[in-house]
Amino acid sequence: MDDSQIVELYLSRDESAITQTSQKYGSKLRRIARNVLSDTETSEECENDAYLRTWNLIPPNEPRTYLFSFVGKIVRHLAIDRLRHEGRQKRSALYCELTDEIQECIPGRSDVSQEYDAKELSEWINSFLDSCSDEQRNIFVRRYWYFDSVTEICEKYSLPQSKVKTTLFRMREKLKKHLADGGFTA
Repeated sequence: MDDSQIVELYLSRDESAITQTSQKYGSKLRRIARNVLSDTETSEECENDAYLRTWNLIPPNEPRTYLFSFVGKIVRHLAIDRLRHEGRQKRSALYCELTDEIQECIPGRSDVSQEYDAKELSEWINSFLDSCSDEQRNIFVRRYWYFDSVTEICEKYSLPQSKVKTTLFRMREKLKKHLADGGFTA
């Protein structure tokens, strides 16, 4: 069943929409959550919570052409929120490492203008990723969206570890420059 048909099930409030979403994307959604949480049981809870949140968000949203991205973003945010909640005193080393890596590139403000700038920042990051090769973009997204380890990326794309690490380092530097050119400074 394609995404548009699944979204139609959500719009008509047919509960089989959740089953169809689970069959099509369940393993990928669990993997996203597991990469953040490193816990299978909690990852499954996040997956189920994501289905409920998806049910509540469709309508008004109609992600006919990007259902996986829509649900993937939900499960990712739920997993990160769960990680923050459960580990306020002891934070996940991977989460901290990735946050520190990307935080060097992306500026952060803690005032009201943050919400206003978020959309523009997102557009600048997307334009940066559009300017990268498919391989670079895939490596970057696997690392910073899916939280894949460098080893997993190497295995997935049959690349040496040094190339993946170098690519990530250079992309962070280019992203930092690209964002600085757009008026965003870290």
